[in-house]
Amino acid sequence: MAQTESFIIKTPCSSANIGPGFDVIGLALSMYLELHVTIDRTKTQSSQPLHCRITYAGEGEGTDEISLDPEVNLITRVALYVLRCHDQRSFPLETHVHIKNPIPLGRGLGSSGAAVVAGVMLGKECGGLHHLTPERLFDFCLMIERHPDNVGAALFGGFVGTYLKPLAPEDVARVEIPLSEVLPAPAGGVDTGVRPPEPPHGIGHHIKFPWAPEIKAVAIIPEFEVPTAKAREVLPAQYPRPDVTFNLQRIALLPVALGQSPPDPELIYLAMQDKLHQPYRQTLIPGLTEIVESMTPGTQPGLLGVCLSGAGPTILALATSHFAEIAERIGAKFRENRIVCNWKVLEPAEGTTVVRT
Repeated sequence: MAQTESFIIKTPCSSANIGPGFDVIGLALSMYLELHVTIDRTKTQSSQPLHCRITYAGEGEGTDEISLDPEVNLITRVALYVLRCHDQRSFPLETHVHIKNPIPLGRGLGSSGAAVVAGVMLGKECGGLHHLTPERLFDFCLMIERHPDNVGAALFGGFVGTYLKPLAPEDVARVEIPLSEVLPAPAGGVDTGVRPPEPPHGIGHHIKFPWAPEIKAVAIIPEFEVPTAKAREVLPAQYPRPDVTFNLQRIALLPVALGQSPPDPELIYLAMQDKLHQPYRQTLIPGLTEIVESMTPGTQPGLLGVCLSGAGPTILALATSHFAEIAERIGAKFRENRIVCNWKVLEPAEGTTVVRT
């Protein structure tokens, strides 16, 4: 075993739902969380907690949202769960994890999903757990983050459909399992000295859909956060049957429509409509309904469709051209509500990679 080793883990951000695909569909996008990891085995002791030093650059830097304590930071808590499932109590002596994160926090671009996926991969690499396949890593991700759309996209890349098997209460009750911040639940990941329960096998599955090469995603990112737990609280416990049927009709069309080249703007625009989450979240995001309803392929060249990205507040516009014009029009609607935003043109991304340096 090498005395020192270094590697970089790259995990894409993602957009969930894409209109009607609530908790089902995810799209990996070309903005990446990076972990620059160095393991120095020449050291015989470490003053760092759990032998791990964390440094951080990027979104949320220097705020209370980002902890540099490996028992608190979501990425390292997840890695420790993977390690402890394989009888490794801490990181290798001595590990330095430098986190570079351009993904905005709490904006609907999968920042916590990327953290969970990168954390699982960090545990695999630090522990030398090369028997863990991508499908098995997905099981670990889903023990921590129960919404498979973001983690499926971030792990496997591209445009994916996902589903999650129901878990038995005894599978998820143990305090050793860390829980992603998006859930209004205890943080978990407690080191009780007992080996944590490994995830059941095959708790989630995914399929990759084709994506037409002409289509890009314009992300319009407002300068405020919508916590996912809050965005879920506004959703009803039950839905009218016509609203469920409305979404089922569109989710059957959407993956096919987005894979056809050249894209059909009218078909995609209709297939991206939703009645299960966006109407209820307009109370949290000023101007949302007006933004989604005010622009159509007939009134905006290049536009295919507009939706909320994940829980929001980011708006995702799928388009083939006129990206700046589309972003400016949506930004103007936000400015009417005195909300500042920026925008990026993103493309479908490959999944999580590890590069040895």
